[in-house]
Amino acid sequence: MKPNLTFVRMSVLLIAILFLGALSCKNLTRSKQNRTASANYLNFCAGCHGDNLEKFAAGKWMEEKGTGSIEKSIKEGITSMGMPSFANTFNSGELKELALYVKNGIPADRTQLKPALTADGIVTSEVHKFLIDTVVTGLEVPWGLAFLPDGRLLLSERKGTLHTFSNGVLSAPIKGLPPIMAGGQGGLLDLALHPDYNENGWIYISYSALDTTSSERIGSTGVMRARLQGDRLTDQQLLFTGTPATNRSHHWGCKLAFDGKGHLFFGVGERGQHFDFPQALDNTNGKIHRINDDGSIPADNPFINRPGAIPSIYSWGHRNPQGNMVHPLTGELWETEHGPMGGDEINLIRPGLNYGWPEVSYGINYDGTILTEDSARTGMEQPKYQWTPSIAPCGMTFVTGSRFKNWQNNILVGSLRFDYVERVVVEGDRVVHTEKLAEGIGRVRNVVMGPDGLVYIGLEEPGMIVRLVPVE
Repeated sequence: MKPNLTFVRMSVLLIAILFLGALSCKNLTRSKQNRTASANYLNFCAGCHGDNLEKFAAGKWMEEKGTGSIEKSIKEGITSMGMPSFANTFNSGELKELALYVKNGIPADRTQLKPALTADGIVTSEVHKFLIDTVVTGLEVPWGLAFLPDGRLLLSERKGTLHTFSNGVLSAPIKGLPPIMAGGQGGLLDLALHPDYNENGWIYISYSALDTTSSERIGSTGVMRARLQGDRLTDQQLLFTGTPATNRSHHWGCKLAFDGKGHLFFGVGERGQHFDFPQALDNTNGKIHRINDDGSIPADNPFINRPGAIPSIYSWGHRNPQGNMVHPLTGELWETEHGPMGGDEINLIRPGLNYGWPEVSYGINYDGTILTEDSARTGMEQPKYQWTPSIAPCGMTFVTGSRFKNWQNNILVGSLRFDYVERVVVEGDRVVHTEKLAEGIGRVRNVVMGPDGLVYIGLEEPGMIVRLVPVE
């Protein structure tokens, strides 16, 4: 017996009307019951701007009368900076209160470290005790850290300067850098020494490469190498420039990792255009790349023979990878990347695989709306671990050496969002345990192992370098 189609259609229409009516009532109720400004800030803003308004300390609008420009930025967003519109997230009352909260909030004093220390200054973790020792102060946003054989620390500042540090003295800026598109999340990024640095002297640098041929201010992720002679870089060679360039100033990537086989790995973010680039092979964005140490393309790269594909692509479907590291025992590449609101990931990278962004994610949009209904899909890789809420993972290293023997081959991941370092225990291809270390230390930009077997941590705003020293 066939159903009465008119009856079915009327029933569906009635259900839809009731659903929309309930939704409207829900939105109306919400608009009359404002959430507090502090709660809205922590839920929607702190992940990028810091729990204590750290990123607003130097805001030019702090001296303006009223909150008009702040309200406009929140409501309309700033696309080029990666800030979405919150017009549909906050009602007018919440918008005004949030703007006042941001303008009148007192940024925390971050000139001193605030880890959860005991009276004697010793931090006790699950399997190690350690001290936090301050190495370098007076920085802004230190990004890359590399130790030269003569004992000097080479460090990059995101604002676009390169320095050495030795015997308590930070050098003047090193000359010879390429044009850099500093601003937002962009600038001078990571540093790495060639595995045979003692023989060839090559230093590898990733940066926000300014397109000097364009009439507008646009850029893309770049990778170069050079040698350091005195206070100047020489023999500069451009190895990689991402495409296409854009005026957006966020999601550049770009951590550098050698595999000991002549290959250099690095990630490039989707550059804030997530629905266009990561799932297409004709651009460099939202990908992990592999090149030879001279910039040429390895003959066994997975897409080298695919027409139209960028030959340096090693894996695809990434959002903003800011951690790359080769496992010291297995030689496999592990990666961390920023999700949106929730869904930060640890991935084991294998050639030619699709890691899903933005078709699959454990996160949602920054304004609270749904990004995708799927957290898994056939043909797309699952993360080995994911963080919700987001910790904003930045920088990663495998623990090597004998100083922290109980952390041997564990991953250390920095958290920009929650001011700590996370220890990640890996067995085979699985994450089996995690632990928070040095909670409250500050916004962690990078974590590296020093040649002395100590863990060095780059902190931002105010910028400093600290190290973890084990207490035997």
